[in-house]
Amino acid sequence: MKRTKQFTFALENKPGQLAELTDCLAKAKLNILAMSVLDSAEQCLVRVVVDKPAQMQKLLKDCCCEVAVRDVLLVELANQSGMLAKAASRLAKKRINVDFVYGSTGRGKGKTNVVFGAKNLTGASKALARL
Repeated sequence: MKRTKQFTFALENKPGQLAELTDCLAKAKLNILAMSVLDSAEQCLVRVVVDKPAQMQKLLKDCCCEVAVRDVLLVELANQSGMLAKAASRLAKKRINVDFVYGSTGRGKGKTNVVFGAKNLTGASKALARL
């Protein structure tokens, strides 16, 4: 588990926008560890966690779209039934409100990445320790 940066891009909801964003990341040799896309009629919000957040922040200076940066927890869980329920239960017992959660494939070996957004990341990190 590690504390890292999440980058949220507000993109126009039209063909090619996701391709442009991911192409930009690929050219910068940034690997996407987790991604979530929320859409509405006119705009979509793309949440991205990458392997090199410091490099991503430098890249944002040339970005022509709206971007928000937020600290999140990137947690590697066993890819098996009940692991997310166990994590959510631990957070609930510590009365930590989860603002959002989304998952992605992990590094293999039966693991998956899960991103947790919460105002109390320190408490969340303690609650999820040794999961």
